[in-house]
Amino acid sequence: MAEPHIAQKSPYAVELAPGDYWWCRCGGSKSQPFCDGTHKGSEFAPVKFGVAKAEKLWLCGCKHTRNPPFCDGTHKTL
Repeated sequence: MAEPHIAQKSPYAVELAPGDYWWCRCGGSKSQPFCDGTHKGSEFAPVKFGVAKAEKLWLCGCKHTRNPPFCDGTHKTL
């Protein structure tokens, strides 16, 4: 399996409204941390997640988290 591109070695702090979102798994999106379709034609697919209430979340920027789309600190070991 191909390795994703590391978009950044820290999480993205985002304030999100209720709704559905698509987190970029490939690391190539120009709309980080969200998918812009750059993955098309690759083995990567975005991760859909929902937000029930407005809140601040920390989304993975290194694309190596074991809890996608959320940061689990893996970036500290890369």
